[in-house]
Amino acid sequence: MQTSRLQNFFQNRVVRSFIAYSIFRAFYGAGILAVAYFVSTSAEAPWPVTVGIFLCSMVLSRLLFKRIKGRKNMNPDSDTTNEL
Repeated sequence: MQTSRLQNFFQNRVVRSFIAYSIFRAFYGAGILAVAYFVSTSAEAPWPVTVGIFLCSMVLSRLLFKRIKGRKNMNPDSDTTNEL
């Protein structure tokens, strides 16, 4: 059975990684926004604290995603036939 172009596109490692990272950032970003909103309104922290939360979240999100991605790559069942 011949695969379509769209299936080939979604089987590409770069595309799959981009989609996974986008989904991760959507959920993580919503969580960070909720925390920053709570800190800035309920705790009445000054705005530099909120900016600090966002700066720290940029670094933390990259570390978390690398760790999540590393666990997937360690899985022996992962598909490695679609390498670039």
